[in-house]
Amino acid sequence: QVQLVESGGGLVQAGGSLRLSCAASGTRISVNSMAWYRQAPGKQRERVAHITSGGRTTYADSVKGRFTISRDNAKNTVYLKMNSLKPEDTAVYYCNTIIYSTGIGYWGQGTQVTVSS
Repeated sequence: QVQLVESGGGLVQAGGSLRLSCAASGTRISVNSMAWYRQAPGKQRERVAHITSGGRTTYADSVKGRFTISRDNAKNTVYLKMNSLKPEDTAVYYCNTIIYSTGIGYWGQGTQVTVSS
């Protein structure tokens, strides 16, 4: 059974930093694509960062240059380092993976990030 568990969210002032973690079990993240999404109140869920099994990364324009997605295969964990946070980054952040062998996607439970002005 695939499980994703996010952690690291919290309350931070504008300009601050946070690092989110997504610990995976039931699958090896090294062979799957991994992504971070976020959903603010009243808005659609959007993808903010993505990393392929080969290590290629892509970012939403709104976070490019401020957020960095990375992966520790030994710990089976994906990270999202967020710098220069803005109030508009406030959202619930979700980890997502698509299993390489089945094409099935899985979500974590989400972690709240709140940026105060």
